[in-house]
Amino acid sequence: MVTLPTRRLLPLLWLLFALPLGLAQAQSQTTDTPPYSALADLLENEQSRDALVNELRNLAQGTPAEANAAASAAAEPSASRELAQSTRAIAEGLGDQFTVLADVLNNLAEGRLTGDNGQFSMSGLLDASLNLGLVIAATLAAFLLLRRLAGPLFSRLDHWSRHGAGNTPVLRLVLCVALAAALDVLAVGLAYVGGNLVATFAVGVTGEQSTQASLFLNAFMVIELLKAGLRMLFSSRYNGLRLLPIHATEAAYWNRWLALLISLLGYGVMVMEPLVAIHVSPALSQGLNTLLMLAAFGYAVAVILKNRRRLSAALRDRANQSSLTASKLSLQLLARTWHWLALGYFTVVLVLVLLSPSNALPFVLFATLKTLGVIGVGALLSALLGQIIGRRIRLSDDLRRKLPLLEARLNSYIPNGLRFVRLLLLTAVILLSLNAWQVLDLATWYASDAGGVLMGRIVSVAFILAMAAAIWVGLASLIEHKLNPETGTGMPSARTQTLLSLFRSALAVLLVTMTVMIALSELGIDIGPLIAGAGVLGLAIGFGAQKLVQDVITGVFIQIENAMNTGDVVTLGGITGTAEKLSIRSVGIRDLSGTYHIIPFSSVDTVSNYMRDFAYHVGEYRVAYRENIDEAIAHLQHAFEELVADPEQKPYVLEALEVAGVIALADSSVNIRVRIMTAPGMQWAVGRAYNRLVKMHFEQAGIEIPYPQSTVHFEGSRQGEAPALKLERATSSARHTGTCG
Repeated sequence: MVTLPTRRLLPLLWLLFALPLGLAQAQSQTTDTPPYSALADLLENEQSRDALVNELRNLAQGTPAEANAAASAAAEPSASRELAQSTRAIAEGLGDQFTVLADVLNNLAEGRLTGDNGQFSMSGLLDASLNLGLVIAATLAAFLLLRRLAGPLFSRLDHWSRHGAGNTPVLRLVLCVALAAALDVLAVGLAYVGGNLVATFAVGVTGEQSTQASLFLNAFMVIELLKAGLRMLFSSRYNGLRLLPIHATEAAYWNRWLALLISLLGYGVMVMEPLVAIHVSPALSQGLNTLLMLAAFGYAVAVILKNRRRLSAALRDRANQSSLTASKLSLQLLARTWHWLALGYFTVVLVLVLLSPSNALPFVLFATLKTLGVIGVGALLSALLGQIIGRRIRLSDDLRRKLPLLEARLNSYIPNGLRFVRLLLLTAVILLSLNAWQVLDLATWYASDAGGVLMGRIVSVAFILAMAAAIWVGLASLIEHKLNPETGTGMPSARTQTLLSLFRSALAVLLVTMTVMIALSELGIDIGPLIAGAGVLGLAIGFGAQKLVQDVITGVFIQIENAMNTGDVVTLGGITGTAEKLSIRSVGIRDLSGTYHIIPFSSVDTVSNYMRDFAYHVGEYRVAYRENIDEAIAHLQHAFEELVADPEQKPYVLEALEVAGVIALADSSVNIRVRIMTAPGMQWAVGRAYNRLVKMHFEQAGIEIPYPQSTVHFEGSRQGEAPALKLERATSSARHTGTCG
């Protein structure tokens, strides 16, 4: 491969819309040697010979000062000078080619033109064209016939691709397209063989194949294989055999345009140009090559400008339909710049072919094919990953019952991991495309120490992240298995639930910290200063946030002493409620009114837990002074017996009724205390049920539950005698009235 020095590359990049650097490496500057036939043609032509002589004399008359100035200017090139030189070289090359083409046409008209085979002969050219036409007709007829015979197979593949059952749709599409491409290639190969047979045994001298027939058949093979590749992307007749997700009308349009462009360039460069060089003139062949390139460039530019807005709108619609952020941004960027990229590509191809026609065209062709192949494979893999990302992972019912969070966890981690793989795939496609255009030399870079080390580190970091995710999923699933009451071990205790929940949180923090540290170490970052800095920072935080440290230390001891667990009813800091969430620093309590309180452990002096081992309902029942106390106690016992007989309350009553007896002679009542041992947390429910039964039994027995009463004494003698209270019937203005007598 012929290369271009870097100093000549910068202005050319600026001129050609900053397209890949390696495009220019196909040019030839100082190492190309002109063919001897071209030099002979140059000397035979009077005008070109005189121009060469004049140029040599002008160079010979140059002064040393001018030579030194030119050498100095060449030693310190600037971007503007290089740009001007490159532009002038292109313009002068085009002008010279058109001048030579005009001379050749003039000599052709005068009959003074010779080709590679000697004196030009119009009859020989017509005879060769007739023989070539027969080969072309036979080859194309065989190819069309074979394609028609393969039509039913294409239809079956198309139907299976669109309506087949099983397998991933993308894989089924790729398989059908690959089989269709194999049939296409087989048809091209058989037509090529048939054309060779016709050219060898039916045209010209039997047993020999003419040069023009060989040129056409080779061009036919290359061009039709390229068209077969186009049909894989833009199949217009079979929707199930088209890799690109576009409408059939769009596919037919772009397939027709690209096929015409390939045919124009392929048959023109590979068939017409060599034939003209052989039978007419090499100079005319070179001029024809220039005209073909200009015509193809103009055609491409016209099609690009015509479809600029329409294709941009289609790309924006596709971006809006994409669910992945990276794909959406890429498509939006491509919608804005695709026409500039296409114009730059065709401009670079034109310039390279004009500057170095013998080397540039093969380089551009193979680089383009490599790029399209890399992009096609990357697009297929990306589509396959996209379908896997969008497909939800389903676990068995038994596994989902035992590990209810595992399915959600897998559906979170695996798609994110595949998105990361998709990003790596995009990076690989970009790097391989740049390598195809020789902007990068991936093989040399990978063989170098830096490349090998970097790739090893990337693989190591990816392995570390994957292992960390697997460890987290495994341990979190194990904790979830222990916490699940349906796994066969029964309902875990409140302490077990609290400790396992705290362990899961601590495990997450520890695993993330270790993974980050190990990954940074694998990337070559010294984590020693980070660890030391973390220690200093922790010490500073310890001094500046003593309250936080106290919270943590108190929380650790509360958990060690099993003072409370999630779900316990506790009193902390004067607040009574249910402990809903425990962390290493605080506890969240929901009180009876539904208010949620977060209490730091540093403010906790006493933990009152109502849920340890057992509880008591302590009831104090008041009866009137005139009631029989023993009878009241008996009815309290009857109410307890009825409570125990209730199947809903019996499981929560642990022991017989404990009667403490009369505990107070209050102002208006005699107070009797009883106590019922219950299961922890059920003392309130049992107490409410027992109070209901006591009220019912006292009412049935006529035992008065007094309310506050007052005794009124009237003034009298020391012996307690007082005047009688006289009552009179009330008048119409009042229902009752009383007077003191």
